[in-house]
Amino acid sequence: RSKVRDKAVDSELIYSYAKVEDLAALEKFISHPHSAILDKVGDRLFTENLFASAKIIFTQISNYAKLASCLVRLEQYQEAVDAARKANSIQTWKDVCYACVDAHKFRLAQICGLNIIVFMDHLHDLIRHYEIGGHFAELVNLLEQGINLDRAHQGIYTQLGILYAKYKEIKLMEHINLFWSRLNIPTLLQACKDNLHWKETVFLYTHYDQYDNAADTMIQHSPSCWDHEQFKGIIVRVSNTEVFYRAINFYLREHPLFLSELLIELSPKLDHKRVVTTIRLSRQLPLIQQYLLHVQRDNINVVNEAVNELFVEEENYASLRESIADYDAFDQIALAQQLQKHELLEFRRIA
Repeated sequence: RSKVRDKAVDSELIYSYAKVEDLAALEKFISHPHSAILDKVGDRLFTENLFASAKIIFTQISNYAKLASCLVRLEQYQEAVDAARKANSIQTWKDVCYACVDAHKFRLAQICGLNIIVFMDHLHDLIRHYEIGGHFAELVNLLEQGINLDRAHQGIYTQLGILYAKYKEIKLMEHINLFWSRLNIPTLLQACKDNLHWKETVFLYTHYDQYDNAADTMIQHSPSCWDHEQFKGIIVRVSNTEVFYRAINFYLREHPLFLSELLIELSPKLDHKRVVTTIRLSRQLPLIQQYLLHVQRDNINVVNEAVNELFVEEENYASLRESIADYDAFDQIALAQQLQKHELLEFRRIA
């Protein structure tokens, strides 16, 4: 080399210093003028796992992406994060982040992760890596920090909701309440259903204007998500009328004392004849007396007959007399025949 400046000679000399681990001589050589192709030598050293030597070369040529790769293999994680910050490449951030996670350096991993999750395309890869390692709490913590970023996007809010559904359900409803407008609702809905969070499922359906599904969910999973006032608010917005009758059967089965109130709420949309027939088959007409009186103003045959039948059972002749005077749409002959042999004088007079 004292006679000729040649790329091959200089490169091989650097490689020789590295091979014998004479790092001081290597550093001194590359700090002076030379003809070596440092990036090629650095790659060769990296391939042969001579990371300490490769680190010196990549530092010299300011190749921060490859420097970061060397540093994580040398377990110099703080320096690797600093190099990744200078490289500012998504792949470098990912490499350093995953190495920090695997080494349980979660504070440093979070620094890297915050630079990854702002890219929707790479968010799922990061989540998968944390989950495979079983680092659920650290992953949740990372995304909780992520929603405070200026570049936070829908994916971060949605994935944090999914993680709450899987691993931290106590915070799920609060998260949905605060950020429902920023979520990808169909995606989070599926996660809530998969993890059996029915209250949250109902909430998301109502904010996605799918009231039919919200009502059906409440009916199917009533022990965990039914609330009378909330159900009334949802059922009046349902578009499929068959849901009304499923709701009536549900209330008849599980919440009979609230049935009349529900029917009054729905009365403008119901087929009253069908309702009376359904309740009569279950022999529970007294449960809906308030509803029947509420809709009797429409003077419907089956409603009038049901009301009159209840008054007869109660032996309430005053109300019966008032009913048949005000509403004439009923089978008068049949009622007269029923009352003509009644043990109470007032009913025989009505007959």
